[in-house]
Amino acid sequence: MLLPDGFPGQRLRVLPRPLVASALGRAPTSGLLVTDAGYYPSAANHGMHRPRSTPEAVVIVCTDGVGHCEVDGRVSVIRPGNALVLPPSRPHFYWADSRAPWTIWWLHAAGSQVANMLSVLAPDGGEAVIEVRDAYRAVSAIDDAIGFLEREPSFAHLISASGAGWTLLAQLAADALSEGRRPTEPVRQAQEYLRHNFAKPVIVKELARTAGLSPSHFAALFRAAAGCGVVEYAKRLRLARARELLATTSRDVSDIARTVGYNDAFYFSRTFRREHGCSPSEYRRGRYRGPS
Repeated sequence: MLLPDGFPGQRLRVLPRPLVASALGRAPTSGLLVTDAGYYPSAANHGMHRPRSTPEAVVIVCTDGVGHCEVDGRVSVIRPGNALVLPPSRPHFYWADSRAPWTIWWLHAAGSQVANMLSVLAPDGGEAVIEVRDAYRAVSAIDDAIGFLEREPSFAHLISASGAGWTLLAQLAADALSEGRRPTEPVRQAQEYLRHNFAKPVIVKELARTAGLSPSHFAALFRAAAGCGVVEYAKRLRLARARELLATTSRDVSDIARTVGYNDAFYFSRTFRREHGCSPSEYRRGRYRGPS
């Protein structure tokens, strides 16, 4: 029996249909609105059969395992680093491989401008399987969309989620037009992802999975390129941003700690002191000068 959702560790947001109708009736979300978004890790027995399709376009980014999709009798295989794009109003059936179930990040998009993007992604009006050149950036866009939809359903958050949806579709459109171009080196992609998402939890296994590498191989490549481990690299980015905020704003230390990814302000202060020899407050006041 195939399951539409309910996987351990999943994230799932679905907008109420009245809210969707309202948002599609006003700018700017009338152009593109993310109506549903989610993350399904190791989704064994996952599958969705839509004989009447769905009114939204569906985008699925696979980061691990294998999936399959059938449209009009054609069966496509979706592997790590692939994005499956399904146009609206097109019956389809997709499912996780029974031996290697996929891990996917996905969203649904509706609006008057979606067709323009789909004309690039799938010029023949059918489904498309696209090689994603920067899986970290694609995952980050969907992660952002989920995050905005997880907050209270304000119109501002719907606009922000729509922006994440545009980012994803634009990236995939560029990838679709660049078939055959050599993908960017995975460690550099991971570093770029961390620079933009340093405040989020760092899970080396997930980063490795997105790169299509084993955790040990990924960690070794990263250390060789960056001169430090993944967690240390993220910590340096966090503390660099913290120093910037301490020097240029009057925000309190606990607020800065949360901004750079530390939920515990005391742990942030201990980490800061261990690295810089002074507390965040002392750093701000300029009392610490370091060795002359």
